[in-house]
Amino acid sequence: MPRPPHNCDTPPAKERMHDAFWQLLKERDYSTITVTDIVRRAGVNRNSFYYHFSGLPELADSSILQLVESTKISLPGPDADPNSTWRENVTHMLSSPAQRERLDRLALLAGPHSSSELLESLRDFTRLTVLSFLQLDANNLDLDTDLLLDFAVGGMLAILRRWPELCDTISIDDLLNQDVAVLAMGLYLSMSKSDMKSSWERIFHAQSPRTEA
Repeated sequence: MPRPPHNCDTPPAKERMHDAFWQLLKERDYSTITVTDIVRRAGVNRNSFYYHFSGLPELADSSILQLVESTKISLPGPDADPNSTWRENVTHMLSSPAQRERLDRLALLAGPHSSSELLESLRDFTRLTVLSFLQLDANNLDLDTDLLLDFAVGGMLAILRRWPELCDTISIDDLLNQDVAVLAMGLYLSMSKSDMKSSWERIFHAQSPRTEA
């Protein structure tokens, strides 16, 4: 089948179908969305839809994966300060309109219009993305790391469920709170098998008030 014609003045068809998926999920239950709804909202024909996707579930998975993978974070290097990296990530996440839009869309997957299938896809893709960031082998995890990973992903999903009520009130300072930062970086350090002692020393040295000699 030949590729559908592409107008360079408009976003690619696949991007428009991703956008249509998120727009419709915001408006109605996933179970009521049809391929016809998608092609009408995206301004494409059915041939274009089926060129890219086998059906609505594949479009949903593609939309979720694209969003998860585009939500970039930085990881502290071996000589970096994990606390500084956490601050950079939080500032970027809450200062960037594009990142906020991604959070708004991801929150739809934990919202009332979602489904168990969409939530499971989000959980699986998030878990795989974290594993990729940490350069861990999904088939060769020790039990402690596996449980920590489930704990971390579960926490992310819980925050997404609350995101609609938090998005207008949460501030960068809230997430830079020492307790939150220590919890977040502790999970990262534990799963990444980093040198915990030296990392914690850098964190608490940076956060401890200076004492007079």
